Amino acid sequence: MREFVFALEYESGTNPVADVLADHPETSIRSLSCHASADSLWRVDHAEGTAEGLEALERAYGNDDYFADCLVNDGCGTSCDVQELDRSSDELVVYTYWERTDVCTSVPHVALEHLGDGLLFETYREGRRYRWRIVLDDTAPVHEFFDALGDEVGGCTGIEMLRLTELDPERTPLDPDADRSLPNEQREALRAAVEHGYYETPRRIDLSDLADRLGIPRSTLSYRLRRAEAELATAFAAADAETDDVLEEITTRL
Repeated sequence: MREFVFALEYESGTNPVADVLADHPETSIRSLSCHASADSLWRVDHAEGTAEGLEALERAYGNDDYFADCLVNDGCGTSCDVQELDRSSDELVVYTYWERTDVCTSVPHVALEHLGDGLLFETYREGRRYRWRIVLDDTAPVHEFFDALGDEVGGCTGIEMLRLTELDPERTPLDPDADRSLPNEQREALRAAVEHGYYETPRRIDLSDLADRLGIPRSTLSYRLRRAEAELATAFAAADAETDDVLEEITTRL
């Protein structure tokens, strides 16, 4: 078995849930289950974040233009059944279901058509980035699927392949820190912070001024820098531990 991980990147106005997550960077969504048949799709998602972010998500889920994972942007003639299964001040669990029309399609449906049955899907969403992990057979034509998916998402949604590896039972499934490629927003924030001297001692710019230069709220910039720093620190610690293991093995042999 192999795991294939890729990410979609929605542009503003092309997906109501992505718009909410971009406006509320402390809010994220992880799939608890995701299933598709030839003529329908159903899933359960767990969202966590601020009260304002979850309220905005509820409105997005109730929007008539929202269809869970449907890649058609100009209406597909179906309706999405949305039910809240659990709700608290900082968590939301939502069930969604829709039946396909002649024009409906989605990531799972493209996968079924090109990769066959028996697939496992996991997803994680934050900001405009939507990461998918598919567990599939070793012989499945992954590149054929990825090319077909690229044709379906069109020009309003970016798509990026992150990894295709043997299934690793030790890997944490789609943990937000599991993939070391930083989302564009975090990469741009980090690059700007370095260029303008935010990390110098003493600092040449404070967080508020840097946020003004980038045209984003101070809280959003702070969140993006914290997430980028966490990913880089985690990657460094993992690499450092691996280096120590190699050195210990060499020393033992000597």
